[in-house]
Amino acid sequence: MDLKGIYTALVTPFIDYSVDEEGLKRLIGFQLENGINGIVPCGTTGEAATLSYEEHTRVIELTVQCVNGQVPVIAGTGSNSTAETIELTESARKVGADACLLTTPYYNKPTQEGLYLHYKKVSEEVNIPLVLYNVPGRTGISITPETVARLAAIPNIIAIKEASGSLVQVADIFRLTKGTFTILSGDDNLFLPMMSVGAKGVISVLSNIMPRELNELYTAFMKMKDIEKARDINAVLLPIMQAMFVETNPIPVKEALYHMGMIEKEFRLPLCPLSEGNNRFLTNILKEYNLFRRV
Repeated sequence: MDLKGIYTALVTPFIDYSVDEEGLKRLIGFQLENGINGIVPCGTTGEAATLSYEEHTRVIELTVQCVNGQVPVIAGTGSNSTAETIELTESARKVGADACLLTTPYYNKPTQEGLYLHYKKVSEEVNIPLVLYNVPGRTGISITPETVARLAAIPNIIAIKEASGSLVQVADIFRLTKGTFTILSGDDNLFLPMMSVGAKGVISVLSNIMPRELNELYTAFMKMKDIEKARDINAVLLPIMQAMFVETNPIPVKEALYHMGMIEKEFRLPLCPLSEGNNRFLTNILKEYNLFRRV
C-alpha cells in the first residue's frame, strides 16, 4: 500500500448523544467529491476515546461502506493496552478497513523497547497494514527515530503519522530508513516543511473543511515541483490551519463544520463547545475563507 497525499482525520458527528450516521455519510461524501486520497475514522479528531467498542466498530464499518473502495480507509485503533489495541484492530480488519492507525500507548509511558514490543505484537496478531502514530503532546511518550527504523523492518508496518512537531525527527526517520518508509505529517501547519524533509502526505484536520485546498498544496509541491506556488498556498491556508487549534482538537473543526451547515454542534464530555470569544474568532476566520454558511 503506497500512502501519499491528503488523508482526512474525520470527525465523528453526534446527535442526541449517539453517532449521527447520516451526518457521517454526508461528511464522507464531501471528502470524496473533493478528491481526498483517504479517510481516517476514529482517530483523535474522531473523538475515539469517547466511543464505545460498538460505536467504534460501527463508525469504521459505515465509513468502509460509504467509501466503497474509492480510497483507502485507515482506521484508528490504538490504545494504551496492547490487548485492547489488538482487539480493536482485529475488529477494524473484519469490517473491511484497509489499514489501521495505532497511536503510541498513552499514560503508562512505555520504554522504547516496550513500544517496539507493543507494535511488533500487534503486527503479529492482526494481518493488516499498520501505521504508527507519534503524538507525544497527547500521549506523553515519543517514538525515537531509531525505534521507528526497527519497526520499519516489520513487513506490515508501512508508515508513520509523525506529529511530534519536529522536523529533525522527520529528517532522522527518513535518513535511518533510507527514504523507504512512508512518513505522513500529523500537523497541518508543518505539512509543507515536512514534505521538504521526506513526508509524502498528511493526515489532516483542516481537510475536514478544505480538502480541495490541501490537495492543491500537495500537488503544487510533490507533483508540479512548484515550490513557490506551494509556499504561496501554504501562506494563504496558515491562518485557518492555526485556527483549527485555537482550542483542543476537534472542538474548532467541529464548530467549523457546524457553521458550514454540515453537522450538529455536539461533543462528548470532557470536550465542550468553544468559548464565546474563540467562537467569534472562528466565525470571522470562516467568513474570510467564504466557509460560513449557517444563517
